Amino acid sequence: MIGRLTGVLLEKNPPQVVVDVQGVGYELDVPMSTFYNLPANGERLSLLTHFVVREDGHFLYGFASEGERHAFRQLLKISGIGARLALSVLSGLSVGELAAAVAQQQVGCLTKIPGIGTKTAERLLLELKGKLADALPSTTAARVDAHGDVLNALLALGYNEREAATALKQLPAGIATADGIRQALKMLSKV
Repeated sequence: MIGRLTGVLLEKNPPQVVVDVQGVGYELDVPMSTFYNLPANGERLSLLTHFVVREDGHFLYGFASEGERHAFRQLLKISGIGARLALSVLSGLSVGELAAAVAQQQVGCLTKIPGIGTKTAERLLLELKGKLADALPSTTAARVDAHGDVLNALLALGYNEREAATALKQLPAGIATADGIRQALKMLSKV
């Protein structure tokens, strides 16, 4: 319904901002990634929005980029994830970091966010798989896919997440999946 607001920034009270658009002040909740990039009070800005109508009220959420808004909408589609938790995820991780965590199935990245436990993180990774790939640069996407496959192979072979992550960090960029698994196993056998 309301897709974008352009106006003058009146107030900033994390995570809420007030934007004056032609004399009407709109209250929006924004992720901290957007909040930190806002101009000073009294300056013009433009925010993409997501409008939610619920039984207990109408809520407007603002985003600096289409990527943030897309990630927010994908998070809302997941059962048990509300707007507050979705904002927390986007405040704790950039869209690129979230996409990389999903591609590499890194539960640990998500459990660092307040309000996200292991089960919720696993559900997020499962539900978001393939839905945020466009947030990764193409070279990163290919590397992340190979690294994700190597990570999954190491976990399937019985290595824990910490051991697998340590081995992944030592792999060169652009390595093929099969070569990555071989090299990671060599590294882990020396430890």
